[in-house]
Amino acid sequence: MSFSKWIGAAIGWSFGGPIGAIIGMALGSIVDNATDSSPLLGERQAGKKRRRDPYRQPTYQRQRQQRAQTQSGDFEVSLLILASVVIKADGKQDQRELDFVRQQFTNMYGKERANKAFRLFKGVTKQNISTRQVCMQIKQMMDHASRLQLLHFLFGIAKADGLVTKDEIKQIYTIAGYLGISSRDYESIKAMFYNSTNNAYKILEIEKTVSDDEVKRAYRKMAKKYHPDRLSHLGEEHRDGAEEKFRQVQEAYEHIQKERGFK
Repeated sequence: MSFSKWIGAAIGWSFGGPIGAIIGMALGSIVDNATDSSPLLGERQAGKKRRRDPYRQPTYQRQRQQRAQTQSGDFEVSLLILASVVIKADGKQDQRELDFVRQQFTNMYGKERANKAFRLFKGVTKQNISTRQVCMQIKQMMDHASRLQLLHFLFGIAKADGLVTKDEIKQIYTIAGYLGISSRDYESIKAMFYNSTNNAYKILEIEKTVSDDEVKRAYRKMAKKYHPDRLSHLGEEHRDGAEEKFRQVQEAYEHIQKERGFK
């Protein structure tokens, strides 16, 4: 499958608005001598006649429709763009972070699709991206469970080089806010990547002073929130990531059980 046909098949709602504009520019830096064999690129060639850029950002009013279920390709493109924002947060692109992105995409999508995605990713990293506009589109169109999974991946990128800078943390916090992710959910996912004495409680979104019954209720709530089935619509390629969050919730609960001595 050609690159242009792959990207055309890979994404749905994300090919519009700020995200569509970013992907359009990235494609322009990758594909030369566009032909009519690609509907998306053919649109660009037809621009002289229609005098309308198909990647032009449409008004948000056009996009304010009932939220459709997020597909794997929409998640993939959103992930590419936000990953580029986090990697550039400290003013440099560390090779270990780039390798982490490539490896994660290979694990999720296979080598061929990952190579295509990474080519697009490199085109995206060269652009100045409005984080707020991109996140507004994602928040509007993507379900909450998928947005939490995005945040989990972004923390993984920040941790990939072994040193998480204040700029990276600040950028991820900003992204979480724009995505409509609560500070409690943000702290829960963050705690999955950083060791501290109260990590287990943070993962379960509770204080250390709560009763045993409250711990149990919190565990049931978080197990439901992070259950892998909530991301089944993204396909099997994202199941490992979903299971990782769920596993850490279980481990946090077991840690507290052992610490307190209840069953």
